[in-house]
Amino acid sequence: MKLSVIVPVYNEKRTIELLLEKVRAVAIEKEIIVVDGNSYDGTKELLRKQETRPDIRMIFQAQRMGRGNALKQGLKIATGDIVIFQDADLELDPNDYPNLIAPIEAGNATVVFGSRFLQGKPNMGFLQYWGNKVINWMVNLLYGTRLTDVETCYQVFKRDAIADLDIRNNDFAFTVELTVKLIKKGLRIQEIPITYIPRGRYEGKKVYWKDGFVSLYTLIKYRFFQ
Repeated sequence: MKLSVIVPVYNEKRTIELLLEKVRAVAIEKEIIVVDGNSYDGTKELLRKQETRPDIRMIFQAQRMGRGNALKQGLKIATGDIVIFQDADLELDPNDYPNLIAPIEAGNATVVFGSRFLQGKPNMGFLQYWGNKVINWMVNLLYGTRLTDVETCYQVFKRDAIADLDIRNNDFAFTVELTVKLIKKGLRIQEIPITYIPRGRYEGKKVYWKDGFVSLYTLIKYRFFQ
């Protein structure tokens, strides 16, 4: 099966080239789709140098539209049988791809999430850890699931499994909305442990406390009103 790796990018000059090297090094048939949200730190110039490579496709947005919007734009041009989302910050390791796609290739799953929590407490700050825990508890309570890491970057699925889903969120709540719509569609989510090396705000981390409230609102909205 061919893998589409969709990489949303915004001001990741420090890590983007190394991340693309790591993705390319994984011995899986794949295409790389990079969606740049109008970076201004030099990321865009680095990506322009990669445009002619045959294994990569670029989308340069005229303005920043959010991580969720970037993922949706990438999905529109993806051609792989399986899709995986990959942030550019090196928190997660592309070497986990084979384990993540194995259940799908074997026909045992349609959707796989990479969990940062299956091997014990990850190295997170207090607010990040408990913010993730609250979102997970709410999903499991409202939707009858037993997930451990709803807000993971590594959401992996057969591309045709979400072809009929209308995801409306354009920011970080995209991840939660996609999750609950996969659940409501009746698709069981299998979780696989992954490697996680967190980065801090000084390294460019872009998730803020308000994103947690938007995610909670999204959970409640799609459980009771839509």
